[in-house]
Amino acid sequence: MNTKRRAALTIGALIAPVLAVSLPASTASAHGWVTVPTSRQQQCAEGTVDCGQIKYEPQSVEGPKGLQSCSGGHTEYAELDNDSKGWKAAPVGTTATFTWHNTARHATSTWQYFIGGQKIAEFDGRNQQPAADVSQQVNFGGFTGRQKVLAVWNIADTGNAFYSCVDVNIGGGSDGGSGGGGDTCAAPAWDAAHVYSGGDTVSYGGHTWRAKWWVTGDKPGTTGQWGVWEDLGAC
Repeated sequence: MNTKRRAALTIGALIAPVLAVSLPASTASAHGWVTVPTSRQQQCAEGTVDCGQIKYEPQSVEGPKGLQSCSGGHTEYAELDNDSKGWKAAPVGTTATFTWHNTARHATSTWQYFIGGQKIAEFDGRNQQPAADVSQQVNFGGFTGRQKVLAVWNIADTGNAFYSCVDVNIGGGSDGGSGGGGDTCAAPAWDAAHVYSGGDTVSYGGHTWRAKWWVTGDKPGTTGQWGVWEDLGAC
C-alpha cells in the first residue's frame, strides 16, 4: 500500500508542472482600471450598464501603447467603444480626481489623459511600482459639457498600456454650476500611501474631504458618516 502511495505521489509531482504550464494564466491578466469617477469598466462591473465579458474582468483592457481606444483593441470588449450604450456621466468641475485600482502593480512610465485625442494631463510614473490605488488630479482645461476621457496607464518595461474610458459632465456638478472657477479642487489629491493628521484636507472623486483624526490607506467616501473622512462637498 505504501509503495502504491509513493508511486502515485511521484507521478503527481511529475504531472503538476505540466498542468501549471498548460493552464490559462487568468490571474496573470489582472492589472488595473479607473474606479473614480466611475469608468465604463466600473459601470459594467457594477451592472449599471449591460455589458459582456468585460463585466468580469474590468482590469484587463490591455493593448499596445498609443491607442485611442476604450477597448484597447479587444473585440471581446467592443462594448466599451460604443458611445451610444447609455454610459452614465459623472458630474465634475473644471478638475477631477481620477483613481486607478491596480490589481497587478506594474512599474509605470506615465499616466496620461485624453479628450478627443488631445492630451490634457500626464503624470510621471518614474518607472516605479505604483500603489494599489493611485489618485491624480486632472485639469480639463477649456473643455466643458459631456466629454469622454481616455485614461492610459503606460507600463515601463513592456510595449503595452492599460486603457479606461470615463464619461464626465464638466461643469455639471451638484454644486449648482455656479461657475467662476469655484469648482476647482484646491486640496491635494488623496494618496493611499500618505499619512494624514486630523484637519488635513484632500480631494477625491470631485469632492473635498477632511480627516477627523490620524489616517492612512482609508479611501474617502468608503468609511461612512461616522468614519474618518468628513465630506466637505463638491469642488
